[in-house]
Amino acid sequence: MIPRDFIDTLLARVDIVDVIDRRVSLKKAGQNYQACCPFHSEKTPSFTVSPTKQFYHCFGCGAHGTALGFLMEYEHMSFPDAVAALAQDVGLPVPDSGEPERPKPPPALWDALEKAAQFYRQQLKKNPRAVDYLKQRGLTGTIAARYGMGYAPDDWAPLKQVFSDYSADALAASGLVVDGEHGRRYDRFRDRIMFPIRNIKGQIVGFGGRVLDKGEPKYLNSPETPLFHKGSELYGLFEARAAIKAAGRAIVVEGYMDVVALAQHGVECAVAALGTATTPIHVRTLLRHTDRLIYAFDGDNAGRKAAWRALENSLEALQDGKEISFLFLPEGEDPDSTIRALGQAAFLRMLDNDTLPLSAFLVRELASGLKLDTQEGRASLLKQAKPLLEKITAPLLGSLIQRQIAELAHVPANELTQMGVKPSIARREPPRPVRRPAPSRLRSLARVMLLNPQRVAEVDQAWLDANDPLFEHLTDLMTWLHGMGSTSLPSLAEAARGSTLESLVNELMTDLLDKDDSWDWNAEFDGAVKQLHDDWRRRRKQELSLRPLSSLNPSERQELTDLARS
Repeated sequence: MIPRDFIDTLLARVDIVDVIDRRVSLKKAGQNYQACCPFHSEKTPSFTVSPTKQFYHCFGCGAHGTALGFLMEYEHMSFPDAVAALAQDVGLPVPDSGEPERPKPPPALWDALEKAAQFYRQQLKKNPRAVDYLKQRGLTGTIAARYGMGYAPDDWAPLKQVFSDYSADALAASGLVVDGEHGRRYDRFRDRIMFPIRNIKGQIVGFGGRVLDKGEPKYLNSPETPLFHKGSELYGLFEARAAIKAAGRAIVVEGYMDVVALAQHGVECAVAALGTATTPIHVRTLLRHTDRLIYAFDGDNAGRKAAWRALENSLEALQDGKEISFLFLPEGEDPDSTIRALGQAAFLRMLDNDTLPLSAFLVRELASGLKLDTQEGRASLLKQAKPLLEKITAPLLGSLIQRQIAELAHVPANELTQMGVKPSIARREPPRPVRRPAPSRLRSLARVMLLNPQRVAEVDQAWLDANDPLFEHLTDLMTWLHGMGSTSLPSLAEAARGSTLESLVNELMTDLLDKDDSWDWNAEFDGAVKQLHDDWRRRRKQELSLRPLSSLNPSERQELTDLARS
């Protein structure tokens, strides 16, 4: 396990507002910050982030937690990965837990890819033909440097210049070399412009290589390796993150050259899939960064087929409130040639005015070529639409598309189910039930105990009312806090993660969100303790008074006398 004191130090160094605002645009709302919740669809912001409590809570779906919890839920990270990501942000090395960890790719693989990238960059500077090719494509040295572009020499084993042990396992495991027949090893990439592929952390996980002249394949990618999984990585996403946020949209193109060409002309929010159709994982990843996604594929038959495959794979990642659309370029054009011919302003106008929403593209293609004035044509429409409609994970959008399909087929929308078309079902976790705590006189005391666990010792557990709904939980909380010592609210929340107290601690922290810096919690603690003690004295006096005097021992009689005088 990661040491508890390191988690405390880490949470003290990070700012939850900064962590969340880099992923979800926050707006100041009084002492806190607000946004529409990233975990459920809503129009009115109910997602609140407290800079003083370092805690977030959605009053709509109940999502809550610390900066670590947000990364785990938003980025789908494990706890160790979330700790590592935050630690990297603030420059803290994560201590060795001393326990066996899950298998990780050997460091030699990362090192091999980084060395190869440096080599390719050096070779680009030394090769006039490669430099001229990039200049002819309108690319400057600045944009080539930004994306770390390079050149793989036209030879069988140029990487021998970098790796003294060319037979090392890491070279094959990282996809840099190929082991051919008769034990002959050679470089995978030869005579190609090289594009390093980075993960979301900026680490190189593979390469894409493009031929300079005519040749096949036009693009050659690293194979699947322990580091590189083409179905989940996107070229250019690391470089485009800030631009995507600023532009409010992400553009998906077919090739690496399209990405860098758009960036060269000031459109820096483009990414590309890696030698495969855009996958649902790609779409979910991008929709975590933006609410608007635009596919801009080549204006040829292959590009149109790629657009349809992208639509099919987007259906199971759709979210209500998020927009996916398609830009269809003229025949024979691609984003690179289009922006070079028309310029940035015209290309941006195309993105604003000429895109086709996913729903319209879907309906158009389904209806294309069908005679919808015949029953046979309408039946064909429903048959083709059925498997696609059932993949849609956005319930509101799915219902609207089903209604449009039903209108084209001249059937009532509610009859689609009878015809075998299942309604769209969101394949995501349902909103968390917002638990309404039972009224408790102990709640205010429990709340302020979180702010200074050291004062727990001032409360005698004998004073607690056993009939209060919070009684059992509060005794457990007091025992737990007594062992925690002085610590911060987010540290307490993380310490309670996975325990029986997690729910209570999160509820109490949510109660604290509306308390501003002027709130005197020490005074509230003193008042709560006084009220607790007074209530106990009243109950104790009533308990002793109801008993026959003869049943009281001398100390109980004296206690009753003292209580009656006070």
